[in-house]
Amino acid sequence: MALTVSSDLSVSVTTDQNVNKLTDMQEVLKRRIQKGESKSLGISQVMLGFMIISYSVPLLSSEFTEVVMFGVPWWSGISFVIAGTVALIMEKHSSVSLVFICMVLTLFAAVISVIAIIIYMVDIVNHPQTTCQSNTMPKCGVEYHLTRLSVEVKSILMSLSMVQTGIASAFALILYRERQNFNNYMFVN
Repeated sequence: MALTVSSDLSVSVTTDQNVNKLTDMQEVLKRRIQKGESKSLGISQVMLGFMIISYSVPLLSSEFTEVVMFGVPWWSGISFVIAGTVALIMEKHSSVSLVFICMVLTLFAAVISVIAIIIYMVDIVNHPQTTCQSNTMPKCGVEYHLTRLSVEVKSILMSLSMVQTGIASAFALILYRERQNFNNYMFVN
């Protein structure tokens, strides 16, 4: 708000150009964020998180390895769901500070997915599938089927975590660029 006093002592109130510019830049930020990238990537993260959690249920019926003992599918899936939910919230209520929060959570989800991939790899190497004993009465024993199920489920979970790493990394880069474009306008609500 700008205040001007003329020579006849009349006062006029006008809007300040800086406030107008900041408000315009905030609207540009909202339009850029609401293009749909954050919504589609947020939905992808939420879906991957729920898929990882639901696909990990069969691991409870197999041998308890490091993946199950550490709860890798559950904490990684929950971190993906949280990051995706914040991205969906950001799409509706966009601000520079919310972009930063979403970027941090998305980077955290990317780091968690890399850690999960490493744990899945180590677990698959440490607990390989047993061989089928064809000379037994049933063609293959129960242990063979349990280890096969365990290795295959962990392979699927590792693949989903790799997809999550790609999505989270790309989304964090997009959010970083958006935040850099509007870094000067951070204090506008």
